[in-house]
Amino acid sequence: MTARFHNPVDTRFGWGSLQQLAAITQQHKVALVTFPEARGLGLVARIEELLGERLVYVIEDVQPNPDVAHLRDTYERFWADADDCSMVIAVGGGSAIDTAKALIVGTESGRFDELLALLATGKPFVPARSKQLIAAPTTAGTGSEVTPWATIWDSASLKKYSLHLDCTWPKVAIIDPQLMLTVPASVTVSTGLDALSHALESIWNVNANPISDTFAMAAIADILDCLPRLLRDLSSQELRTRMALAALKAGMAFSNTKTALAHSISYEMTLRHGLPHGIACSFTLPLVLGLAWGHDQERDQTLQRIFGSDLAKAQAQLRDLLHSVGVKTEFADYGVTAQDAEAIIQFALQGARGKNFIGCQAA
Repeated sequence: MTARFHNPVDTRFGWGSLQQLAAITQQHKVALVTFPEARGLGLVARIEELLGERLVYVIEDVQPNPDVAHLRDTYERFWADADDCSMVIAVGGGSAIDTAKALIVGTESGRFDELLALLATGKPFVPARSKQLIAAPTTAGTGSEVTPWATIWDSASLKKYSLHLDCTWPKVAIIDPQLMLTVPASVTVSTGLDALSHALESIWNVNANPISDTFAMAAIADILDCLPRLLRDLSSQELRTRMALAALKAGMAFSNTKTALAHSISYEMTLRHGLPHGIACSFTLPLVLGLAWGHDQERDQTLQRIFGSDLAKAQAQLRDLLHSVGVKTEFADYGVTAQDAEAIIQFALQGARGKNFIGCQAA
């Protein structure tokens, strides 16, 4: 059996690598998509200085978990006012990058509801027009800078849409740990656990292969060691760099496998219980590890290279890590009854990501 690994993103990593933005964007008119606090942190001014007159449009009101209610107006103004730009740079966490991915997919009419109608079919499509994307994450966790996927939420209808096209692979990813120095502890935890989930989900996955495993195992080892230490020293250049690299490795792993059951569970927990994404997809990791164990000898061997051969100890290690960073690990902790939790798990197993889980058939 041969393994195939594909990732088309031109990836730049290292302290101060945002400086490369000027060279990357030559001959382009550029739009910036970023989060509301970016201007106060000096990020907008820095990008204006790097790009000069090439920066023709700025969106700086990205909201967490991009929702159709907010995206509709942003999308339609973007295509009406910035149609002449050929490149979009997203600077921020997963929400900024996901927002940018939605924006670069142009419809014939320039109307957002046309895009939603295409996404609702669940089938691939070729957009009428598109723009190139550069992704510069300011958090260590999203992985969106090296994957094509974006999640668009419709909280009013309790639905989500998954966007995944050839054009939504970023052309360039710039992972500059210097951008992460100001990330507060709560976001450092949530995004770091999102990365841990990406790595584990790529292992207990029907699409796993030895190449994705290599990235995933390296990411998990670094996160288990690094995240608790980083929370005690948020200004550490060394630890920020290690976490940024670990998150990148996790992103590379699931860029080829997609996520699995923990993420599928997370969508319901975010829509119905308001949990931030990184918490929603990580609090069940000890539970899902137990559900994964014993279904596939090769997957077991990979997991045991990380955690050892004792399942109870492996679950305790994950549970202890989560508790040490202030994350509770039971459905009841989030107001979910045992009956509702079982219903959420069974529903999640039927979703596209749930079907990637190695224990799906047995369940």
